[in-house]
Amino acid sequence: MPKSPLSSNAGSTAPVNKDALTTFIDLDEIRDLVAQEMQAVNEHILHRLRSEVALINTLGNYIVGGGGKRLRPLMALLSAKACGYQGNGHIGLAAIVELIHTATLLHDDVVDDSKLRRNRETANAIWGNEAAVLVGDFLYTRAFEMMVELNSMRIMEVLASATNTIAEGEVLQLLNCNDPDTTEARYMDVIHSKTAKLFEAATQIGAILAERPKEQEFALAAYGMHTGTAFQLIDDVLDYRASTAVMGKNVGDDLAEGKPTLPLIHAMRQANDKTRKVIREAIINGGLDHIEDILLAIESTGALEYTEKVACREAEKAREMLAVLPKSPYKDALLSLTYLAVKRDA
Repeated sequence: MPKSPLSSNAGSTAPVNKDALTTFIDLDEIRDLVAQEMQAVNEHILHRLRSEVALINTLGNYIVGGGGKRLRPLMALLSAKACGYQGNGHIGLAAIVELIHTATLLHDDVVDDSKLRRNRETANAIWGNEAAVLVGDFLYTRAFEMMVELNSMRIMEVLASATNTIAEGEVLQLLNCNDPDTTEARYMDVIHSKTAKLFEAATQIGAILAERPKEQEFALAAYGMHTGTAFQLIDDVLDYRASTAVMGKNVGDDLAEGKPTLPLIHAMRQANDKTRKVIREAIINGGLDHIEDILLAIESTGALEYTEKVACREAEKAREMLAVLPKSPYKDALLSLTYLAVKRDA
């Protein structure tokens, strides 16, 4: 019997594709499919983090060893295998993807002045902003060194473009910060650039490595983009729903930083004038002075349910993109990840 993906607190907000459900695989089973490859990825990352500068070793190992879902390298491995790749090149690719992601986390935490990630102190909280930024730079440049070693201009093009787009997304988010007039379209642009782009690159390069036709390459890229978008939207939901113990950060962190995420944008659209004013002022000034009133507004306007529905639509689009792939356990795993992205509590 297939296991149900509908077991988390995220709620059922979209019809389930019964054909896809018959092939549902839980996250532990997905990881088992590529367990040896993922172990090799982790070892490769630790090997390539080595530096003669002691602080780079210490801080780099701290952030890389801090746990996390490792979704992006996992998706890179699964994409390559789903496309029939038989070599070992996907190990290095997945490691590159994770190094780029880790660098973005280091820089994000500095920009946001975050003190907690995954229930641990952030690197900038321990070693300071300067060290965190510079080690983040080291991770970026080490990732680009590793790209060159692959000797594939097409893969370099995809990863370089993705890294540049992520940086643009960071700037877009900065421009939206403390701006209560941020629209849903503008916010979705931030998600696509800042978060979903690396998911897109991770799955696209798997198809490139396997030398699949352009149709499959672009379908895998779109799959990654839609899955990454869904994942981030559920993160936005969990910012107002999950506990610190589960998420590893404080509830309402986005609001405290003045970030107008989709739940807030929708709540402002639906709220009365008095409540809308409270939300606007909270976004402009940051902080959590009116968090209880805002949580009530989010609940009364159905903002979390609306965001979940948008995420579920993105997940369904991602599943549609996989029609170009032949049936395999790796395709089943990619399908299952779209459910897991939206039906989760952490």
